[in-house]
Amino acid sequence: MTGEERVFSGVRFQVVRLSQGSRVREIVRHPGSVTIVPLVDENRICLIRNYRIAVGKTLLELPAGTREPGEPPEETARRELLEETGYRAAVWERLPGFYVSPGILDERMELWLATDLTPGSPSREEGEEIENVEMSWVEIDQRIDSGEIEDAKTLVGLWHARRWLDRRRSCR
Repeated sequence: MTGEERVFSGVRFQVVRLSQGSRVREIVRHPGSVTIVPLVDENRICLIRNYRIAVGKTLLELPAGTREPGEPPEETARRELLEETGYRAAVWERLPGFYVSPGILDERMELWLATDLTPGSPSREEGEEIENVEMSWVEIDQRIDSGEIEDAKTLVGLWHARRWLDRRRSCR
């Protein structure tokens, strides 16, 4: 028999205790999220420096955000790109999504490649400490190799985007 008991309800997620026979696990229920790879031009990506209170430091990462209830993932991606970077994208391509940390969390992150960008002013939430950083693929590789890019969604998103773009270039 399987049972689920709510242990905690927060603004963005819940913690539940699942029992399956004698196995009991606590997991985080999350509404899902998106991350965006904003391609400024063929060789530059817009990343952000974002202070993350959970780890107590500023990380270099791709723009991302949590889905609102009933919000389609593409709408979340459009909203988050504008809020965090100020960019609007004319072209959106869905890349493979992934589970963030399936051992404890059911969050599925949808990945989007945003191109044909138009700059604008970000509309960041109060208290967000975010700064745009445009980097070439060479600079990104250097930051990954040095350990400066250490955010999992960013590593996965950049990997998928590079493979996607490389395949597209090889088909030309």
